[in-house]
Amino acid sequence: MRKEVSLKADGLSLPGELRFPEGTEPPYPALVVCHGIPSGAPRDPADSGYPGLAQRFSSAGFLTLIFNFRGCGDAEGNIDMLGWTRDLKAALDYLAGLKEVDRSRLFLLGSSGGAAVSVYVAAIDPRAAGVVTFACPAEFGFLTDLERAKGLIERFRTIGLIRDTNFPPSLQEWLNGFREVSPVHCIDKISPRPLFLIHGENDEVVPAEHAHRLYQKAKEPKELLLLPGAGHRLRFEERAVAAALDWLKKQAGLA
Repeated sequence: MRKEVSLKADGLSLPGELRFPEGTEPPYPALVVCHGIPSGAPRDPADSGYPGLAQRFSSAGFLTLIFNFRGCGDAEGNIDMLGWTRDLKAALDYLAGLKEVDRSRLFLLGSSGGAAVSVYVAAIDPRAAGVVTFACPAEFGFLTDLERAKGLIERFRTIGLIRDTNFPPSLQEWLNGFREVSPVHCIDKISPRPLFLIHGENDEVVPAEHAHRLYQKAKEPKELLLLPGAGHRLRFEERAVAAALDWLKKQAGLA
């Protein structure tokens, strides 16, 4: 079963979608799937997107939530990394309030920028029972250069991630949000909850060195899977999706 939802964070409306498991009885283990920063590239008509990914996990027994972070898709607002952390907390609030959800089995799966946000939120919110990351950056060091950041903002305006002409009101504060959401500075706080890092050895956006740094900083229980030949967009990589699903089922007691 599929249900459209609308999350609220900082007064912004964030559209989402719930996928319910079939053939089992609640309460269900739950999963929030977090997208990354959109590239603005044209979408492949054959790509089922995050709804297809959500269906994969709901078919395995997880009540699965996908949603748009602020500034993305039909969500209101402008892209803001600290704002994204509040969006994810709103998603956790929503799931934790559903009678169908087993709040002791509430997991996060994030991709790229969404993975960074998942790590950050899990580090400070004990409701996250475990985290899977696809292509997670250790930090957003590429934004430390002010001129490069200005170019990035113009790029974000062009592809619609920044809609308001007066945003950001402070470039420095906006950049500080990216610096704050640095997984390498907080990933150790996820322990004793489990963590699974999945990364492509040929990632052209976030080099595999980031995965090694994160794994070294993280505490047990932790796992790292490096996929030979895989690039950045791991939701298209069956090895990554299958590994994440197997791991989550084991953690949720569904295996």
